[in-house]
Amino acid sequence: MAEHTSSSITIEAAPADVMGVIADFDRYPEWTGEVKEAEILAKDDQGRAEKVRLVLDAGAIKDDHTLAYTWTGDHEVSWTLVKSQMLRAIDGSYALAPLGDGSRTEVTYRLTVDVKIPMLGMIKRKAEKVIIDRALAGLKKRVESVPRG
Repeated sequence: MAEHTSSSITIEAAPADVMGVIADFDRYPEWTGEVKEAEILAKDDQGRAEKVRLVLDAGAIKDDHTLAYTWTGDHEVSWTLVKSQMLRAIDGSYALAPLGDGSRTEVTYRLTVDVKIPMLGMIKRKAEKVIIDRALAGLKKRVESVPRG
């Protein structure tokens, strides 16, 4: 099994609000620096994305790929690669844990990327860390800036 990279952040919002932003793929280009396009190709019986095409530009990693999503309750979503031009694998997850009275959420993002071109493991881990840190910072900023009633 390939090594994964993970990081966590605390967001000043309830888990449902955080998951609402994570599940809104159409808006990813607005708050993620790397995702330039997102297109939902299939949804499950609850209306959640099952298959999503993403155009990614993460510096060293530029790709047009499709991911399959698995939703575990309301607090976790994971994904795995369906097809890609540049990637051999991209597996990840967001896990949400309510904090205190439930008005704050700890979000843990795990990611494993394997590219088709040779790349040193150290460089790959650094790229994963940059993707995770940017995604978590963007998610926090997006969730905390969305008015909730």
